[in-house]
Amino acid sequence: MPQLVTVFGGSGFIGRHVVRALAKAGYRVRVAVRHPNLAPFLLVAGQVGQIQLVKCDVHDREEVVDALRGADYAVNLVGVLQSFGRQSFRALHVDAARTIAKAAAEHGLTRLIHVSAIGAAKDRKSGYAASKAEGEDAVRAAMPGATVLRPSIVFGPEDDFFNRFAAMARMSPVIPLIGGGKTRFQPVFVGDVAAAVCACLADPATTGKLYELGGPDIYSFKELMQIMLQVTCRRRLLLPLPFSVASLLGRLLGPVPGAPITADQVRLLRKDNVVAATALGLRDLGIEADSLAAILPSYLWRFRAHGQYEREAAQPVQG
Repeated sequence: MPQLVTVFGGSGFIGRHVVRALAKAGYRVRVAVRHPNLAPFLLVAGQVGQIQLVKCDVHDREEVVDALRGADYAVNLVGVLQSFGRQSFRALHVDAARTIAKAAAEHGLTRLIHVSAIGAAKDRKSGYAASKAEGEDAVRAAMPGATVLRPSIVFGPEDDFFNRFAAMARMSPVIPLIGGGKTRFQPVFVGDVAAAVCACLADPATTGKLYELGGPDIYSFKELMQIMLQVTCRRRLLLPLPFSVASLLGRLLGPVPGAPITADQVRLLRKDNVVAATALGLRDLGIEADSLAAILPSYLWRFRAHGQYEREAAQPVQG
């Protein structure tokens, strides 16, 4: 019988691609989500009966234990970009990660893939980055053989980065460049992140290792906004916004769920988000990263004034 993988956070942006990739690789997949009734779209990612949805609140240890019962492997994708109420950075990135790792160890699972983020460090002023680092430590303490994946900004059809700014460009004549738009990123395609999860499960040699996942090219925030505008065939003013002003806006808007910017996100932007020179990466997993130029037009066309019928700018997308 095919091996069973329990995926926590499988209904999110990265999760749906991981579930599809696992199913394609032949695994049985149990997706642990808070609201199974909102995730039936995942069932069509595999063959009939290959994917199972189970109710699981990662704050509840017993539900986590039940979700792992009978599983061979586990993947933890749980995370948030905005800390709010019970869905705080500490509750999800640290406490839930520890609960999942402890339960996986108790059940005798041989592999746990824990998805963190580039920039995770306990000495960072950003609550997001610090909690991601604490979560990694908690996972390793409970299950030393866990494999940690740290992606840069992840892009793909349902991403919350390019889609958000492309939507903003529809309405606003101005796109703010926090800190002058100098922060560097190494965007990685969501399909490559999913492939990395599968590669780690398939190769026991990845046990206990950490991989930083980035695409083939590095861009500044300003360059990413220029590319987004080029692909969507729009002209907008790119306005530099000092960190001090952005921080003030973040403090004012941050308490609102779904805020466009928070003070913590501004703190994150003070440091580059790229793969370290000495880190293991996608190539070490046998994966050739897809470029931003190859993927971005395939889903941002819907933000053009005339959709798929509008011609792109004559100049090719950079990258």
